[in-house]
Amino acid sequence: MATITNIPFSKLDLGLSTEYSKTVTEQDIQLFAVLSGDANPVHLDADYAATTQFGEQIAHGMLTGAIISAAIAMQMPGPGTIYLGQSLAFKRPVKIGDTVTVTLTVADKHPSKPRATLDCVVTNQEGVTVVEGQANVLVPTEEQSLSIPDLPKITLG
Repeated sequence: MATITNIPFSKLDLGLSTEYSKTVTEQDIQLFAVLSGDANPVHLDADYAATTQFGEQIAHGMLTGAIISAAIAMQMPGPGTIYLGQSLAFKRPVKIGDTVTVTLTVADKHPSKPRATLDCVVTNQEGVTVVEGQANVLVPTEEQSLSIPDLPKITLG
């Protein structure tokens, strides 16, 4: 079983940066629709999506937001981090097969509390920014390494 280690508040320096990448699949979009209840045809119906300004199916904006959350939880600051808030600006659509890369950068630390502000920039495989924003997080004060549980295999159909 793999492990992940967090970055405690004392080691979270201004300007520290990390990247986290994921390729978005049609099944990811379908599963997000099931989980969220958002069955907008622009996400799920290729024929309908072809008639929209996008010309094809696009991922839910908040699916990209969830990938930012994964970057925060899995890489920086990592396990034990508590999400306090997030601003997002959606710049371009994310489409099936796009590989998105989240870049997190420590923009501010709040010394009176173990809180930090992270700049969040998400680009696609062509380097085009698709989402940007900032996250406010409560950062763990102690370093810890934890085992990553195996996720269940899910199939649709």
